[in-house]
Amino acid sequence: MRAVLAAAVVAFVLSLVSTPFAARVLRALKAGQPIRNLGAVTHEGKRGIPTMGGLVFILATVLAYAAGHVVLAGMPAKPLRTAGVTVTGFVLLGLLVCCGLVGFLDDWIKVRRKNPAGLSKRGKLIGQIAAGGVFGWIALSFPSATSGFTVGGDHLSLVRDIDWLYTGKVVAIVLFLVVIMSSSNAVNLTDGLDGLATGASILVLTAYTVIAFWQYRHWCPDYPASRAGEYCYASRDPLEIAMVAAAAAGALLGFLWWNTSPARIIMGDTGALGLGGLIGGLALATRTVLLTPVLGALFVTLTMSVVLQRIWVRTTGRRLFRLSPLHHHFEREGWSEVNIVVRFWIVAGVGVLVALGVFYADFLRAYP
Repeated sequence: MRAVLAAAVVAFVLSLVSTPFAARVLRALKAGQPIRNLGAVTHEGKRGIPTMGGLVFILATVLAYAAGHVVLAGMPAKPLRTAGVTVTGFVLLGLLVCCGLVGFLDDWIKVRRKNPAGLSKRGKLIGQIAAGGVFGWIALSFPSATSGFTVGGDHLSLVRDIDWLYTGKVVAIVLFLVVIMSSSNAVNLTDGLDGLATGASILVLTAYTVIAFWQYRHWCPDYPASRAGEYCYASRDPLEIAMVAAAAAGALLGFLWWNTSPARIIMGDTGALGLGGLIGGLALATRTVLLTPVLGALFVTLTMSVVLQRIWVRTTGRRLFRLSPLHHHFEREGWSEVNIVVRFWIVAGVGVLVALGVFYADFLRAYP
């Protein structure tokens, strides 16, 4: 637990202190946010706000993860523990960094061309497929030498692998890719108002910290043969998962201090795609893939508002919402930005609470 807390605290402090400095540097480099024309909804006040702020909390997360390992190395050695970087940490941080690089390229093109269009859809797709495919293969190909578990699983999962939903390695890698692409795009669509995606992501990452640490406390390799029949979790390196999730949540909390309305810096696609990739990786590593749409209820809701809008327009020629994603619809309805963000945070919080309830209820079933 000390290593997890250390990672969260270090990430928070690093992000809180370095974000305003990064904002000044980005402003000096004229890396301002181009504004998309939303018709009656205007975000002209955001024009020129430094973007690519995701670089700050991505770096803070990586450094805090290293700090967590320093603390872990100083603790008494236990069986099946390692103070070194594991495949799990490599995959999760790799997804955060590589998906963030795709977003960085998108942001860089926007800033250079002074155009909100950025990287083409094909370019984003290629980048996401490359990141998801490579790390999906790694996640399924390198079992732990001690526990035998891989980062990803070859079964569909709800709160753990579902025995009768076997997919096989090839389908599992495809599923890994789909989850990463879906989550990264969902967080990206949510990042439209000051602090909205940041606050929602903090809630989701905190939930994954709780889930992973609970799995660590009830990890199958820790159970002696005499207790093999008791309920346990077969995720690989759950303490690693908890450290990464806690570090990311802490980094975002420090970033939110400067990102909340009126924002002094915007995470950009650098942060949104990186966060989405990490959240997808956490879902796969904790074996909670089918629970993730509940855990990320806000991300799913806003993504579905875009999908439904496009279907409705193509089939009826009319709009279902005044504007999509859904937060822009409420802007047109006259809601203030702060009201929308706070109320949507509440929606995100409800989704997290329901998901944690499902997770814990499943555990209680083992002890009626």
